Amino acid sequence: QVQLVESGGGLVQAGGSLRLACAASGRTFSRYVMAWFRQAPGEEREFVAASSWTGDSTSYANSVKGRFTIDRDHAKNTVYLQMNSLTPEDTAVYYCAADSRRTIVGRTSGYYYWGQGTQVTVSS
Repeated sequence: QVQLVESGGGLVQAGGSLRLACAASGRTFSRYVMAWFRQAPGEEREFVAASSWTGDSTSYANSVKGRFTIDRDHAKNTVYLQMNSLTPEDTAVYYCAADSRRTIVGRTSGYYYWGQGTQVTVSS
């Protein structure tokens, strides 16, 4: 019983930062594993980051480690993706995903609920 809506995408220059937000509805939000995926034109949707139910366990794709940070605010029913040191290779549609799983997985098939996506474009 989760509905997800992403926001915060836009155009940014290389080296800049952007903060994405995923607003969730549903009383069981705090018990869901949350994740971010992205998909560039002509590419497969790829895993970016994920957070466990409590937020004490996180996972990141090697391509974004040290640059991106996932965090969640249970009071606001929102999960965020802070993106720093952006490069043109980060250009993609970013999707928020959620699942009732207890453990984090880095594949699209591991998540049942998905947002509509938000475009992130990084200029060189």
